[in-house]
Amino acid sequence: MHGRPLHPDPTVTPLPQAQAHQTNGTPPPAGAASSAHVLGTAAPQVTVDHRVARDIASQVAKQREELLKTQPSMSRASEEQRCLTWIAEAVALWSDAQAMTPQQDEALRRAVYDQLFRAGRLQPYLDDDRVEDIIIQGPYEVWLDYGDGQRRMVGPIADSEEELLELLRELARGSGHAERTISTASPTLALSLPDGSRLQAITGLGPMTYAVIRRHRVSHAGLDDLVQMGTIDPILREFLGACVRAEKNIMIAGKQKAGKTTLLRAMLKEFDPAVRFSTIQTEDELFAHNNGYHHQVVSLVGRESNGEKDATGRGAGEITPLDLIHPALRMSLDRIVVGEVRGPEVVAMMQALTNGSGGTLCTIHARRPDIIFDRIAELYALAHNNLSESLAYRQTANGLDFIVYVDMTDETQIGGRRHRYVSHVLELTGIGENGRPATNTVFSPGTEFGDLRAVPRMDPGCIDDLRRVGFDSSLLQQPYGAWQAPLPLKVEVSR
Repeated sequence: MHGRPLHPDPTVTPLPQAQAHQTNGTPPPAGAASSAHVLGTAAPQVTVDHRVARDIASQVAKQREELLKTQPSMSRASEEQRCLTWIAEAVALWSDAQAMTPQQDEALRRAVYDQLFRAGRLQPYLDDDRVEDIIIQGPYEVWLDYGDGQRRMVGPIADSEEELLELLRELARGSGHAERTISTASPTLALSLPDGSRLQAITGLGPMTYAVIRRHRVSHAGLDDLVQMGTIDPILREFLGACVRAEKNIMIAGKQKAGKTTLLRAMLKEFDPAVRFSTIQTEDELFAHNNGYHHQVVSLVGRESNGEKDATGRGAGEITPLDLIHPALRMSLDRIVVGEVRGPEVVAMMQALTNGSGGTLCTIHARRPDIIFDRIAELYALAHNNLSESLAYRQTANGLDFIVYVDMTDETQIGGRRHRYVSHVLELTGIGENGRPATNTVFSPGTEFGDLRAVPRMDPGCIDDLRRVGFDSSLLQQPYGAWQAPLPLKVEVSR
């Protein structure tokens, strides 16, 4: 696919969402945001000439530019309405000349609108709630990963590498990250899109531009929703809620794409709405400041360098999570939340855990529960002062109360599906043998009866703290948990 379109004419691409829903016979996902809400819904299997859409979008963009010169204070809603009128007029002229059908008119209007105000040819995929990952291999090859594990290749999203790069730059501008761009001089781009999706792109370091957009399909779930999804059972739901209310410091660990951020967002909803807390992230994936639930959120997002270096060799203008933690602690916060600990900020994070009032939450990548402490020690070693393993273990033991491990079993290659679930809850109890943190296994997989999901094993040492916030400790005496049946796996768990 290097440089060759997937379709005979790369400028004529099926509308992916409409085509997908036509194929499976189901309506569009409920709640999916779409320009179709403004412009109507295109008929299935309608094709769009994207060269025409791009030309009309360019024409309307010039009209918009002139309008804003004369009326700079015009609201966004009024601006869009005026542009919609111009789009309709331009499409009508083209339609008359080409004898287009009403369905083709509607599809072209939608494509132009998406070019001007949204994500261009990517937009139908962002609108599809079933899509979990959008994988871009140059301008002509795009793959969709669905939540059930299916993967499907779809048509081009650009007609050239330069057009793809311009699309990525436009997404950066539209996301509010004006300092972020992508070029041969700045070959990587990471940002959050307005809908909360996370984009990572690379260019100039291979034969084509690569990008992945990770969509948050479950962005507003609470712990009760995770019970319905099978991630946790009602007993673990009550336990995690009590840990948050008791202001325990909790680290959520797990594999990539296992659901760490989804669990973290759900646990944030266990905060009292009036609690004042800060979220510190490299890209906003928690949405706590605008989720309609919390009242006082200090949302802090790091900033990339402008590409230049200062006198110390550091990227000029760069603001890292490590830079944000110390000023955040001076913001009269009740709690602090770090979206993901992935570098030297782990040191400041652990200092916050040991010095703060409690109730801190964070996430970290780890392939297995038993390597989490070594993973933290690795990050300490990457810190500027190359801090010791013993210090990492000591601060971890002193600062953390619980580690919650989220796992995923993927059986899509054998006709199954992806299962995401909490498998372990470990309580940290101090320093153990060889200076490593000691732990109690409060929850672990019920492998003796064929389940990989967490079931109760013992009372934590801090059980009285949990009782004081309303937790019924008798729930931990149910050895099978509250699961109605084992996880439905294609390959059964060895007992």
